[in-house]
Amino acid sequence: MLNRLTVSELVPQLACRAVSAREATQACLDQIQRVDGRVHAFVSVDAADALRQADAADQALGQGVTHTEKPLLGVPVALKDVIAVKGQPLRCGSKMLEQFVSPYDATVTERLKAAGAVVFGRLNMDEFAMGGSTENSAYGVTRNPWDLDRTPGGSSGGSAAAVAAEECPVSLGSDTGGSIRQPASFCGCVGLKPTYGRVSRYGLVAYASSLDQIGPLGRSVRDVATVLQAIAGWDARDSTSIPQPAENYSALLAGGVKGLRLGLPKEYFVGGLDPEVKAAVDAAVRQLSAQGAELVEVSLPHTEYAIATYYIIATAEASANLARFDGVRYGFRAEGADPIEMYCRTRGAGFGQEVKRRIILGTYVLSSGYYDAYYLRAQKIRTLIRQDFLKAFEKVDVLVTPTAPTAAYRLGEKVDDPLQMYLGDIYTISCNLAGNCGLSLPCGFTASRLPIGLQLLGKPLGEATLLRVGQAFQENTSWHQQRPLTAG
Repeated sequence: MLNRLTVSELVPQLACRAVSAREATQACLDQIQRVDGRVHAFVSVDAADALRQADAADQALGQGVTHTEKPLLGVPVALKDVIAVKGQPLRCGSKMLEQFVSPYDATVTERLKAAGAVVFGRLNMDEFAMGGSTENSAYGVTRNPWDLDRTPGGSSGGSAAAVAAEECPVSLGSDTGGSIRQPASFCGCVGLKPTYGRVSRYGLVAYASSLDQIGPLGRSVRDVATVLQAIAGWDARDSTSIPQPAENYSALLAGGVKGLRLGLPKEYFVGGLDPEVKAAVDAAVRQLSAQGAELVEVSLPHTEYAIATYYIIATAEASANLARFDGVRYGFRAEGADPIEMYCRTRGAGFGQEVKRRIILGTYVLSSGYYDAYYLRAQKIRTLIRQDFLKAFEKVDVLVTPTAPTAAYRLGEKVDDPLQMYLGDIYTISCNLAGNCGLSLPCGFTASRLPIGLQLLGKPLGEATLLRVGQAFQENTSWHQQRPLTAG
């Protein structure tokens, strides 16, 4: 079945015309029809538009356009419903944007199309990317393809579940505090959070602007490298974009890990880490050591402050960013007797519980009398966390950690205890605070056959080294080739 092929397997078949882009796209649409009623990774699919794009790709292939010119020509790619695609819904998992249709393409959408990709489907997510389980969507809960009673993670749960369920070979998500890497870990796929500014945020609906970053999810490191190469690079429309061109990440995958120094942060291997997760990560570390990597213990001493720091900065920025959703210009509107009542009723009915919780918290820490005590202090701690990483990277090339302290938990298990949900981000949020890059890839399973993720953390603009280590690991293991029964 064509929907089971990775990008690196599909592209040669498209190139030699053994299969068509229409056939590859139709295979994904057929798989969605088969399994998405149970998984619910997608919130909408425009099949006619997807097939129109596929036909255009086939026409280009017939005219001699090569994958050197357009590296994703004919490859289906699905997008998290927080990334703008012209003419498609942009609802961000919220009732607030229930009827909103994007009038423009995000930069990553433009670049995928320029690379020849068939950009299709809107993937479910926690409302405005606020959550770790994809249970906060106004459009239903997404389920983990490995166990339908468990969460796929969040907020990019739909993006990870769609790849794991073989509904698309690759997808895009967004990562503010682990929202690509944690779902990748829970769903047994590969997810990359690029360096802040490496991929343009133009057309990404903002949650926390100093933390958000778009990145790819796929079934292999090579596929993720191919997509990153297509979407990375400077963009004049994003003031935080780094003025450097994308590297040829696919060409830099070779080389192995011999001679590389891999750091093991002692603060990441302490209490609270599930024994099965620790055993799998330890085995992965031994595998990399056996390939010639040097293991070095390092310290990130301000890790204990990361969650508090993150949930002050992120909620403060969310409070400011979501102020625009007031019922005046676009989106959901509830009528009121006067503007104040209209604002209150609109935001009360349009936002879900978790979004309101974070707006209230963010407004509080920014309020008069509390700004210095909370927000300003959190920014100072953020600087210390960034300095921890810079010092560690003076000694090592890559840090190796668990992605999450547990495998996927049951739906409903933590939804009523936000603090427990937030604590699940302990290994991922520091990367966002520091602006570094991070990669999650499968490294094992629990006894109940739930995927476990290995996290690699790199220096700013260190994606090539991360991907090289990930590729070396996958060349010597088969965890990423396992398939959930739900995929059919």
